[in-house]
Amino acid sequence: MTKKKTRPAKVPPPAESGAAQERVEETPFEAIASICSVLAVLLFIQTFIAQNFVIPSGSMEPTLLIGDHLVVDRITLAPPAKWIEPLVYYRQPRRGDVVVFIKPVPDLVSGKMQYLYLVKRLIGLPGDHIHLQDGTVYINGVAQPQGHARPTTPENFVQYLDDFPAVPMSPEMGATEAWSLAMPKYVKNGNLVVPKGDYFMMGDNRHNSLDSRYWGFVPRANIIGRPLFNYWSFRTPGNEYNKTGIAARVAWTGHILLHFFSGTRWKRTFHVIH
Repeated sequence: MTKKKTRPAKVPPPAESGAAQERVEETPFEAIASICSVLAVLLFIQTFIAQNFVIPSGSMEPTLLIGDHLVVDRITLAPPAKWIEPLVYYRQPRRGDVVVFIKPVPDLVSGKMQYLYLVKRLIGLPGDHIHLQDGTVYINGVAQPQGHARPTTPENFVQYLDDFPAVPMSPEMGATEAWSLAMPKYVKNGNLVVPKGDYFMMGDNRHNSLDSRYWGFVPRANIIGRPLFNYWSFRTPGNEYNKTGIAARVAWTGHILLHFFSGTRWKRTFHVIH
């Protein structure tokens, strides 16, 4: 028998490299659209989901240190939005929460209102009766645990801070004028009564913290989130973030680059905030 010859299968010619390249090239409009999409997603995350903050002062020591960089949850404590409420977890602020909030501050030069982001510990809920005695916080007549706060000692005792509100606060003591005038109407039987819709905040470093004792209550609408964890911590001088000049910023950036490994507090990396 003679074997039937088979013809080799036809292989299609390879596509020209120019044509293949033409199919995957992005037009300038598509490139701009892609960049805008990424920026929109990042902006949405930073505005509504999570945001990074750096600690510029020692008012929350030892819980938070100067140079701590935090990831802040902007959903859980945010005022609930009905359109997305079924999809996310909301809850009301609780005593003991470390929270980030907005504090309006008038600019003495321009007269306009500035808005600062502050981080403190939530001490008093609406309706709470608060006073301090020898540095110990009493809420509704019950002494509160002091584990997160720097202790009061005979050396650092300050009566208007540690026996608050027994001694009326005044501008000479550092209080705002508005609060020194308003505070007496909230004091009943030696306790400061937190009004409905407001919260009382204090720093853990209670002798070095400008908090509700100095400027009053924080409205619910001003609370924007709570720190989740510390993603990076770098040893930073206490006055570093007060420097605003370009030369100071460049010098500090160079310092970080030179001392990144030795200046980073590695044990605080991913430290959860309580």
